[in-house]
Amino acid sequence: MLHGFLPSLLHGAWLTLEVALLSLAIAMVLGLIGCFAKLSRHRWLRWPAQWYTTVIRGVPDLVLVLLVFYGGQVLVNDIALGLGFEDPIDVDPFLAGILTIGFIFGAYLTEAFRGAYLAVPPGQREAGMAYGMSAWQVSWRIQLPQMLRHALPGVSNNWLVLVKSTAIVSVIGLDDLMKRGNDAAGATKEPFLFFCAVGLIYLVFTTCSEALFAWAQRKLAIGVRQGSL
Repeated sequence: MLHGFLPSLLHGAWLTLEVALLSLAIAMVLGLIGCFAKLSRHRWLRWPAQWYTTVIRGVPDLVLVLLVFYGGQVLVNDIALGLGFEDPIDVDPFLAGILTIGFIFGAYLTEAFRGAYLAVPPGQREAGMAYGMSAWQVSWRIQLPQMLRHALPGVSNNWLVLVKSTAIVSVIGLDDLMKRGNDAAGATKEPFLFFCAVGLIYLVFTTCSEALFAWAQRKLAIGVRQGSL
C-alpha cells in the first residue's frame, strides 16, 4: 500500500519521537528556571526571563530553527577559525533541532509553570512554615507537587503543539517523519497518500499523549476535589 516505504516512515517517526522527548526535557528545565526567575524579587533575574518569553513567543519557530542551524554554523566556524582550526565544522541538525525546539517551548512552559505556581494558595506555605518545616521542605513537599498538578494541563497542551512543531526540523535536513514522507511522496508521485500517512502517525502520537496525560491528571487528582483544580 505504501510502496515499501513503511519502514522508512516508521524510522522517521521514531526520530521525531526522540526529538520531541528530548526537546520537552530541555523545555521543562528552561521553563522551571524561567518561572522562578520571573517570580524572583530581583530585577536582574526577572528582566532576562521576561525578555526571553517575550522574544521567543514573538518570533516564528521556523525563523529560530534556521537562525540556530545556519547562524550557529557560521558562529562555530568563526570561533574555530579564530582558535586556529581551519577545517570546517558542521552543526549536527539533530542537536540544533532539539536545542531550538526546547528553547522555544521553554518560553511557553515558563508561563505555564508561573501560572501554576501562583495558583497554589499562599496559605499552604504559611501552614508548612508554622509546622516547623524549612523553606526547602515547604517548596519540595507542599508547593512543587501542587504546582505540578496545576501545570499538567498546560504541559499537556504544549506537548501536543511541540510534537507537531517537530516537523520544522525537516527543513534543516533531519530525516524525521516529515522528511521521510516528503521523500516518499517525491519518489512515488503520490503526495496525497504519504502526507495522509504522515498525518495519521502524528495523530497517533497526539492521541496516545492525550490518553497518557488524562491518566496522569486523574492520578494527581486523587484526594482532591475536581472543582478546586
